[in-house]
Amino acid sequence: MLKNIFLGALAIGVTGAIGFGVYAYKSPIAAITSDQHAEFDPELVEKGRVLASAGYCATCHTASDGEPYAGNYAMQTSFGTLYSTNLTPAMETGIGSYSVEAFRRAMHEGVDRDGRHLFPAFPYDHFTKMTDEDVDAIYAYIMTEVAPIETVQKPNELPFPLDQRFLQAGWKLLFADLGRFEPDSDHSDAWNRGAYLAEGLTHCGACHTPRNALGAEKTSEQYAGADIDKWSAPALTAANASSVPWTASEFKSYLVKGTTNYHGVAAGPMGPVVHEGVRDLPEGDMDALAIYLADKVGATEDDPAQSEIVLASLRKNLPDPQYRRDLGERLYATACASCHYNTALISQGRPDLGINSATNLETPNNLIHVILDGMNAPEGIAGVVMPGFRGALSDTEITAIAAYLRDNRAGQPAWPNLAKTVADLRASGPAAH
Repeated sequence: MLKNIFLGALAIGVTGAIGFGVYAYKSPIAAITSDQHAEFDPELVEKGRVLASAGYCATCHTASDGEPYAGNYAMQTSFGTLYSTNLTPAMETGIGSYSVEAFRRAMHEGVDRDGRHLFPAFPYDHFTKMTDEDVDAIYAYIMTEVAPIETVQKPNELPFPLDQRFLQAGWKLLFADLGRFEPDSDHSDAWNRGAYLAEGLTHCGACHTPRNALGAEKTSEQYAGADIDKWSAPALTAANASSVPWTASEFKSYLVKGTTNYHGVAAGPMGPVVHEGVRDLPEGDMDALAIYLADKVGATEDDPAQSEIVLASLRKNLPDPQYRRDLGERLYATACASCHYNTALISQGRPDLGINSATNLETPNNLIHVILDGMNAPEGIAGVVMPGFRGALSDTEITAIAAYLRDNRAGQPAWPNLAKTVADLRASGPAAH
């Protein structure tokens, strides 16, 4: 009896393994040669440039000291470090041997030309929603305008067996919903265009959706917020911690200018999204993204300037005879107030820190990063640079400023372990920009 059970279980196991092997196997696609590279219409190439920018292709495929699109950008994960691949049309180490069919398969299925499964740090689970036409346009741009650079690919630093690519087929089976975007008939054309862009090309959920133990996005918690590179990507749902409600116009301002009057500036991992990414999209697409995100966050079109939260925060900018009663207030007055002290500066893009999103999030990471390292010229607000105070203020002083802003200005409960967070973020070195 036990022998029969064992043999039955063995047969099931062998059959399952064979079935998984058949499912996991992807045949190679024939390489093309350099003289088979096609010529493309300039309008298609320009469309591809805009789409590649909005998909942050260069951001994730360019090392800090490397050539554009040449790969070896380090991506830290909870499983180890992954290095992006060479996306230039180099024949030996890039994608110069990729036909358009091979490029489509990589984008839509997460499988390279040789038939190897790609790790999901490459967001093919989002790019799968893109149309063939848009994918082909990106291919046309890369093959035409990106300089071919031969590189030495850095090996990924993953432990066995997580470094085995065939296992990614199982990850896809469990977590990847492969297939093109399908419009929702309950919403407008603009909303659907925004959904296509946000869920596919710009892959907003890759940063703003929490992940499970195996690194997959929790689809039931889409846009619920997540931590990334020691920054906090806020929720893009009704749970958003901002004290002032978002509107479609605020979202558009944020995506186009990198700042809004009531929600702060695009810093850290969000900086390249705006300044190297989506701002190149046509205005109609920016409107569509704003409409979609506003719907997700449950926005209305009420004027934020009339919000009691805004008015109360601005009143706190008025002179207070007790203004310098403790360390946090004194430091704010000397280090911060010259740029953040009155309502007129809001219209210039310098946010009121009482209603700024960074002071209202559940974690202080974003605020601490900016106080420590400031905002450089390519991010945040055009023409405005904020100095960092890493070398000027101690951990105790930065903790005091953050505590003052959180309590007195934002009126929120104290952040737990604030001093430890400041010390940890300082020790981790300058923030990634």
